[in-house]
Amino acid sequence: MVEQAKRTLAYICPECRQSVVIERTAFQLAAAGSELPCPCGKSALTVELAGDRAHLQVPCLFCGTDHSVSCSQRAFLHEHLLAFSCARSGLDCCYVGEEDAVFAAVGRLEEAVDKLEAEAGAKGAFLDELVMHEVLSEIRDIAQRDGISCTCGSQRWNLQVNYSSVDLKCADCGGAMRIPAATASDIEDICCKYTLLIHGREGAGHDGL
Repeated sequence: MVEQAKRTLAYICPECRQSVVIERTAFQLAAAGSELPCPCGKSALTVELAGDRAHLQVPCLFCGTDHSVSCSQRAFLHEHLLAFSCARSGLDCCYVGEEDAVFAAVGRLEEAVDKLEAEAGAKGAFLDELVMHEVLSEIRDIAQRDGISCTCGSQRWNLQVNYSSVDLKCADCGGAMRIPAATASDIEDICCKYTLLIHGREGAGHDGL
């Protein structure tokens, strides 16, 4: 019997503040109104696969509301890691992907949450000034060797600096890539990269998120 492909989904419950990591097969996720609850029973991530899109309702620890997010079914079922973010905080609120990648991402997010809570009341321009400086420095180095491009073929991009992350946006197709800049792990992660590849928007003639 062939084992079905599995997806790992994760978020941090805004009620009990614990990480919720759940594994489901593609068949289970395709079931109508798939609900992935926190063990505390006070929040749940919901997934609906409709047509060629995947729609999620994600409880958010950072702003206290549920985010409605979506992506292509292909990306939802096959990408190594997808990250959905809270626009208000700039931090990730949900991950979907392969087990090892999701657990690593959740670990980094937990670090950022711990730091955010420890520094509450002393908010500066960034969650961690040193980390942001190092991440921006690495991005600058990659850019200087023409290492930033988009799957649409463009090498024109814009940069937006957030409180705990940096967004790279393709100037031609509008595709975007979010780079975390909150913890020491984020520095280690980008230091390992020689290039950065933005996922172009679907419909622009190339693969995208």
